[in-house]
Amino acid sequence: MTSVTSEPTLIAMATAPVAPERASQVVQKPYPKYRVIVLNDDFNTFQHVVDCLTKYIPAMTSDKAWDLANQIHNEGQAIVWAGPQEQAELYHQQLSRAGLTMAPLESA
Repeated sequence: MTSVTSEPTLIAMATAPVAPERASQVVQKPYPKYRVIVLNDDFNTFQHVVDCLTKYIPAMTSDKAWDLANQIHNEGQAIVWAGPQEQAELYHQQLSRAGLTMAPLESA
């Protein structure tokens, strides 16, 4: 009986050079910020606006809330908070339910 052994065959394939990964070209973008904007109206008092802002917006001080209430009254609107979308949606909803007149959320 004869034994047949096959020798492994090496096949050379032409390949295009592979470019090194370009880690330096990776651009990291921050999440977009959303703005919570309160509009002026004829029925909410300054005190109510201040109370709502200090109740629903984290770290809002009474002094800052009064400044914003004045800005809302004098300029017609004020950005009361800006940040991630989920939080902006929550604050927008809470202020709206409390009776404040709100602009639609907008991306900064």
